[in-house]
Amino acid sequence: MLVGYVSNERYVALPDVMFEFRGQDGVVTARSTISGAVYADISAGDYGVVLGRDGYGSKIVSLTANETEPHHFRLLSDGLLGYMSPRCVKAGEKSEFRVHAVEEYELELWRYGEEKEFIRRIGTFDEHGPRATMQITPDGDYTQTGVEWNKFGYHSKALSQFVEAPSRSGLYYLHARNKSGKFFSFPWVVAPAAPESKIAVLASDITWNAYNSFGGRSNYIHADCFPPTPTVNSRLELKRYTEEEHRTYDTDVYQPLSLDRPDPYNHIDEDEGLTDPIAGRQGCHLAAAEWRLLGWMEREGFDYDFYSETQFHFGGVPLDEYKVLIISTHPEYWSKTMYETLKSWVFERGGRLMYLGGNGLNCEVEFLDDHRIVYQNTNWSHSEPQYAPDGGEYESRFDKRHESEANLLGVVFSFPGIMTSAPYRVIDADHWCFEGTGVSNGDTFGEKSLHLRVPGGASGHETDKTSPQSPKNVRILARGLNPDEGGAEIVHFETPSGGEVFSVGSITWPSSILVDDVVAGVTANVIRRFTRD
Repeated sequence: MLVGYVSNERYVALPDVMFEFRGQDGVVTARSTISGAVYADISAGDYGVVLGRDGYGSKIVSLTANETEPHHFRLLSDGLLGYMSPRCVKAGEKSEFRVHAVEEYELELWRYGEEKEFIRRIGTFDEHGPRATMQITPDGDYTQTGVEWNKFGYHSKALSQFVEAPSRSGLYYLHARNKSGKFFSFPWVVAPAAPESKIAVLASDITWNAYNSFGGRSNYIHADCFPPTPTVNSRLELKRYTEEEHRTYDTDVYQPLSLDRPDPYNHIDEDEGLTDPIAGRQGCHLAAAEWRLLGWMEREGFDYDFYSETQFHFGGVPLDEYKVLIISTHPEYWSKTMYETLKSWVFERGGRLMYLGGNGLNCEVEFLDDHRIVYQNTNWSHSEPQYAPDGGEYESRFDKRHESEANLLGVVFSFPGIMTSAPYRVIDADHWCFEGTGVSNGDTFGEKSLHLRVPGGASGHETDKTSPQSPKNVRILARGLNPDEGGAEIVHFETPSGGEVFSVGSITWPSSILVDDVVAGVTANVIRRFTRD
């Protein structure tokens, strides 16, 4: 009978996995085929199953085999990975480090600001049992449930794996290195125990999770759910590549993606410095790029308190105690609660928002609990018009479920200009944000960038523009020179309560701030004005 399929942590089919079925028929052995299919000469019933393959950790599972529901076996490849749980805490709170290693490893805590600052050594970790620091993953789709690391065999009170968060807020990284020299780093957001600055900065951890494909799903690969069988060849099977119009989101129902997973895309190489180019495909718009903004702020003497979007969603950011909130790089996914909270602060209570990113607040998310997030993509195509029942055109996925983010940000992502980068051209040089930069109308700036995935300038990767739903008093200050009229628009507007919004509409802006004097000067001018009493 077809017992099931076996795949790795990317839901890629694994051939030649050895199986041993122990049950009512005695012991029956089998091997998986090239498609990951597992055929065994057994009858329906309960079994203990032992499975393994070179390069992967062996495991033992219980199985009720039947003819109609193939089981999805999962194996975890040997390597070095880790994450903190929870990934975001306040100073003085504790998180558990969850590391997958097949040999002894050491762990250190570092803070990523103007420099990479060594905080302390956590320790060296190994066990008496063979490969006892190896983690296992559940069978099935654990992108929905979490990987459940440190669940089995981690109950000793003498071997605590909890770390207390330092008193200073910021972006921290855990550095793991095994005896063979392999290195892996993973982020930890530490918020202040109580506000200490005029500025709050949000880490875009909901977007980090959207791109995290560990387990085989992300919001870009199998966004709604797994297909019935694991992948053999991505280019031949995934609709991301087979769908000519790139209709990744072709349903209204999406299964959750769990925060309880390691996130390899947020790894930063040990020798990567603040002013080094960002070479990784994902680092250019995730934590590595956000670090560039934080490091620049510290270099320029701008104090800030660091929080995560998830902390904001659950009420952990006391907005009214801050002058300014900064969101940056790629804050694409927000809950309705977050949006309404921020909009009320800006429009009703004089809050000041700096949006230093692109394609932000574009899609609504819903939290099922503290770690499972549903990304409400709706039935959506970025490259084709999306019409409402009244004949109007939706501006975004968020607009389709609530309202366009242009109402708050002044700008909204649109497809023209995607995956290009270019400098900005000044439109309104008399605006105070350009004070001291030396630019005039028609001048260009933002030519330099550390963003290597889409090089070319500070307007790029994904870009936002004004729309019919932008506030009527929005003032366009500069526009990117991207092709197809796809340049990001820098805008500013004020609200009746004294609130203000400044938006740059570009993912690549933080990647330019350390190397382009005008980008840095404009950002500094806005921070100084927005933090004034």
